[in-house]
Amino acid sequence: MSILGNRVLRTEDPRLLTEGGVYVADLRDPRLDGAVYATYVRSTVAHAEIAGVEVADALASPGVIDVVTGDDVDLTPIPGMLQADMARPYLARGRVRFAGEPVAVVLSETPEAGADAADLVVVDYEPLPAVTSPLDALEGDTVLFPELGTNLVGAFGNPAPDDGGPGACEVVVRQRIVNQRLAACSLEVRSTAAAWVDGRLIMWCSTQSAHGVHTALVGAYGLDPGDVRVIAPDVGGGFGAKSGGHPEDILVPWLARRCGRPVRWVESRTENMLAMTQGRAQIQDVTIGGTRDGVIEAYHLDITQDTGAYPSLGALLPGLTRMMAAGTYTIPAVSSEARALVTNAAPVAAYRGAGRPEAAAALERAVDLFAAEVGLDPAEVRRRNLVPAFEEPYTSASGATYDCGDFPAALERVLEAAGYDELRAEQARRRAAGDHRALGIGLSVYVEVTGGPVAGSEFARLEVHEAADDGRDDVDVVVYTGSSPHGQGLATAFAMVAAEEMGLPVERIRVVHGDTDQVARGIGTFGSRSLQLGGSAVRAAAVEVVDRAREVAAELLEAAVDDVVLDPAGGRFHVAGTPAAGRSWAEVAAAAGDGDGAGDAGVGLVAELDFQAPQPTFPFGAHLAVVEVDTETGDARLVRLVAVDDAGRVLNPLLAEGQRHGGLAQGAAQALYEHVQFDADGNPLTTNFADYAIVSAAELPSFELVPLETPTWVNPLGAKGIGESGTIGSTPAVQNAVCDALAHLGVRHVDMPCSPERVWQAIQAARPGHSL
Repeated sequence: MSILGNRVLRTEDPRLLTEGGVYVADLRDPRLDGAVYATYVRSTVAHAEIAGVEVADALASPGVIDVVTGDDVDLTPIPGMLQADMARPYLARGRVRFAGEPVAVVLSETPEAGADAADLVVVDYEPLPAVTSPLDALEGDTVLFPELGTNLVGAFGNPAPDDGGPGACEVVVRQRIVNQRLAACSLEVRSTAAAWVDGRLIMWCSTQSAHGVHTALVGAYGLDPGDVRVIAPDVGGGFGAKSGGHPEDILVPWLARRCGRPVRWVESRTENMLAMTQGRAQIQDVTIGGTRDGVIEAYHLDITQDTGAYPSLGALLPGLTRMMAAGTYTIPAVSSEARALVTNAAPVAAYRGAGRPEAAAALERAVDLFAAEVGLDPAEVRRRNLVPAFEEPYTSASGATYDCGDFPAALERVLEAAGYDELRAEQARRRAAGDHRALGIGLSVYVEVTGGPVAGSEFARLEVHEAADDGRDDVDVVVYTGSSPHGQGLATAFAMVAAEEMGLPVERIRVVHGDTDQVARGIGTFGSRSLQLGGSAVRAAAVEVVDRAREVAAELLEAAVDDVVLDPAGGRFHVAGTPAAGRSWAEVAAAAGDGDGAGDAGVGLVAELDFQAPQPTFPFGAHLAVVEVDTETGDARLVRLVAVDDAGRVLNPLLAEGQRHGGLAQGAAQALYEHVQFDADGNPLTTNFADYAIVSAAELPSFELVPLETPTWVNPLGAKGIGESGTIGSTPAVQNAVCDALAHLGVRHVDMPCSPERVWQAIQAARPGHSL
């Protein structure tokens, strides 16, 4: 019986639950003995010229070793993405461009001494007007890089065509939609430690990609790759925002070299909310057109992307939004255009979904608006326009080539599981009774791209060793992976994949990751790529090792290689048809040696490779949200969330469900609660969990997960990504539910987050003759 498809408990959990995790802040490595602590001094204004930085009082503070300013740092600034001249210095020089930007750094014997001294650093600011909206940035009255004369990072796509576009349709609906800025809120904040040991840089970092940080360090310091080692210990969440090294991380080795001692840095929660990369931050203008009988004929998406003060990955996110603009529908004409602009806010980069949730939010909201305009049920409009089931590649009107899918099945399953007709009947009953607790039902049908947006790859190495325990006829298997887990349970998943191919218990397989000395190369974990790419690499390495083991077993059994088989149930090699005379993995491993000339064969049971996918995969699904809105106070409560998330073949339902639950929670949180906000001067108003409404279990119902599996042909596991799907489908479903609850009151649209204040204002504004 296959282990794959079963609910195998996470092998990581016993250590985490008994001993606890070891995060960067917990490290007790002797190479960090005598470490000093870095405390960043951050800008208190959003936009200003720096007239001077006075550090004398901070230097004289007890326990302070050094204070560094931008003028001291000789590292080349980080080029801006798409606009290299919009470069980011490691410490601000001449100008600050967002509140929270590092201006100086204090090195001290204790963190407390550093915090006290940081308050004594005096920065002379000459304030400049701040711009936090990309629409205002487009006007150009305030320019962040005066030497360039523009805030425009890049522009892409084309306007909607006059002929064949939505404007020429029988029914045309237009709406501006704000996909608000969000904070990633990983429970472990950013943290780094660095030491120079015999001229070699060793850095510990809370990151989703140890090799990505390694590459950044090699480039920043001009080092030979062999002279840099990056270790990612336990990582307490990332959600995309830890996909690579931040400037504060990359500067830590420079500080260690300057003071001649190891350096540690752990930020505070407020620093994290001020300066860690944030997500979303798109303003979308949608135009959708079609016929009165509910057929959508054209759709245009116009995107204005906020990249924050320095363009990084945020400048590229509109590309993913445009790629997925057509979604799950057979819309003949889909067009899009985008522009990315710098603003006086923290830089925007990846956040769970990275460009794909924005596409689904715009399209699914547009479909509901279109359904309301033509007077049809939102579910029926979706039925009439969904792409039929397909097993061969399908290219959407926005240019994405989907691998396989059955979008209508996802919709029908979620409608049946939720009891859609009964929900509509209850809604009608409440409206007829004048109940102030309005019921809202929201739908979304989504498709996203994972392991992409282009074909991806990942590294794996697998080794089989004789068991270290004396007298035991067994082996130990070590899997080295370029993927980097931070809560997903990848060690369990990869051990299951290897166990399936090798006929060994999961307990005999150890997974090594996040260390560039132990793992030769790797890409990391983001974009829901790890199982389909990293897992496929592990499988391929296991298959190769089994083939090598069959060769060794054939020598031991004095048989032809083609006649030797592996019995997966017993983990023994034997000649086909004669299982009694076999050889165990331990016997084969002993004969094969360790690859150093030992043993009879002397080549070892080892395989390493890079799995290359032919294209990305495209998970899909349908979500249905039910909300209750108190029309007297505007309070919207999510009472049900039913989700179909098809991620191809599910190897471990327990792990997949965990990813779905997390995604659903974060997606619902965007729809109802979370929003990074600034005042008119660019000062952040959401700098801790008291001000930023991070969701908790108290605000969420028990999610109702409906299964659907459409295995992909893109990789041998048949798996698609699952880490971000919940976030992509739930956000528009919940927003649509809130708008649906208020439709009978004349409310057409409410922007996210659908807070009580916004909902109440929308209700008041819809009343005849009433103005706020």
